[in-house]
Amino acid sequence: MIPPTQRATLTGYDKILILIFVLTLPLVNPWVRGDGVGYYAYARAIVVNHNLQFEPDWLRANPSFYMGRIDAPGHLRADQYTRTGHLDNHFTIGPALIWIPFLAVAHAAVLTADHLGARIPADGFSWPYIDTMAFITALAGFLGLFLSFRLARRYFSERWAFLATLGIWFASSLLVYMYFNPSWSHAHSAFIVALFLWYWDRTRATRTVGQWAVLGLIAGLMLDMYYPNALFLLVVIAELAVTAARILRSRLPSKTREFRTPVLGSCVLAAALVFAFLPTLVSRWVIYGSPLATGYTDGTLWHFTNPLWGQVLFSSDHGLFSWTPVLLLACAGLLFVVRRDRVLGAGVVFSALAFYFLIAAYSDWDGISSYGNRFFVSLTPIFILGLAALLAASEKLVRNSRVAWRGAIAGIALLVLWNLGLLFQWGMHLIPDRGPISWSEMASNQFRVVPADLATSLGHYFTRRHEMMQGIEKKDLRQLGDNDPKPNKDQRP
Repeated sequence: MIPPTQRATLTGYDKILILIFVLTLPLVNPWVRGDGVGYYAYARAIVVNHNLQFEPDWLRANPSFYMGRIDAPGHLRADQYTRTGHLDNHFTIGPALIWIPFLAVAHAAVLTADHLGARIPADGFSWPYIDTMAFITALAGFLGLFLSFRLARRYFSERWAFLATLGIWFASSLLVYMYFNPSWSHAHSAFIVALFLWYWDRTRATRTVGQWAVLGLIAGLMLDMYYPNALFLLVVIAELAVTAARILRSRLPSKTREFRTPVLGSCVLAAALVFAFLPTLVSRWVIYGSPLATGYTDGTLWHFTNPLWGQVLFSSDHGLFSWTPVLLLACAGLLFVVRRDRVLGAGVVFSALAFYFLIAAYSDWDGISSYGNRFFVSLTPIFILGLAALLAASEKLVRNSRVAWRGAIAGIALLVLWNLGLLFQWGMHLIPDRGPISWSEMASNQFRVVPADLATSLGHYFTRRHEMMQGIEKKDLRQLGDNDPKPNKDQRP
């Protein structure tokens, strides 16, 4: 655990993480695509048009998004509107809450520049807006990693927490949604969950009423971002259960008085959570006519009595461990987190298991168009904690600090290289981005095609990115035509 005197200042590992983030910023891909159309539409409509009318966003969306939403003459279909006259935008408003302050500054800058003679469209679609959105997404993803690193180093050696952070950063699905698909919600979700777990852990020893309120506000934003994030409240329940058990076992003369603090804190958290969740409730009210309507009305989306436990983890169709094997190590490490701190360990394990069950019971558990299983990006801080725990345990097992460190670096480096190669295949459509893949074809590509084509494609990414993205979109449309999917199908639980 890092000494308390060092926690308030940036350590060498902190600075290295910041430097790596700065060096990777050229990877940020400023575009709005797929599910991201729905997420970004909230921010653009509110900042530019001051309403929740999304017609411009739908009409300017990429073809694989508007297929099924626009008729042959190019008009929005009548069945895309709700009873309130708004487009059926079931995507969450959470990412927009993070983008809006920065997009408002960009909008003011564009208006000022245009007043001075510039001719930049002040419509929310031009480069100042999209570049701002993409940068803020990358920053949110990094802050999630940084907070996760700081949480992990409270319990394990800083160097293992650092290596675990790098491993999850570059060997998991987060990389895609932090840099390449920045208009999607997953990097934001990783950030807000990391903030919640970090602040919960930081304050749980002596939490004041004010800190309970702050924790509730963060929890409400977690739900704004992604509804299944409610499951991370299980860490609070685990804390309260341990507190209640301690009070009941104690010989204090007035146990009722001891219960006042956790009960009051829980009530304050709940009130703050509801307050922070108001943007979602209001947006649902405006769009659907009810604050409790989510837009997910298809009862066949869930199969709670028949969850697909194995497929979610090991299927060639975006299995969590089969696509991103570093997460198998991270999950194994959670056993050591439980041994290190039972409250923290029980909280994160129960949250992860509940999340796993929810996704396994979801009909589109594979994420349809997904790199790996994108739903689990929300668990980024838990994965970093688990991987740090496993790496720390390996040092004790090997009993040679230098050998353990060098072996861990080599292992993480191999996992990162494998992930980058698979990501390249997925992004360039060498393997299908939807549905199962051929393991033999994928493995052959990793050793033959990727090394031969990577340098050229990377050069095009930095010099001819727009053309490259258009080519990827055309490949996606061809695959959609071959598979005849339902492009209007909900892609999130």
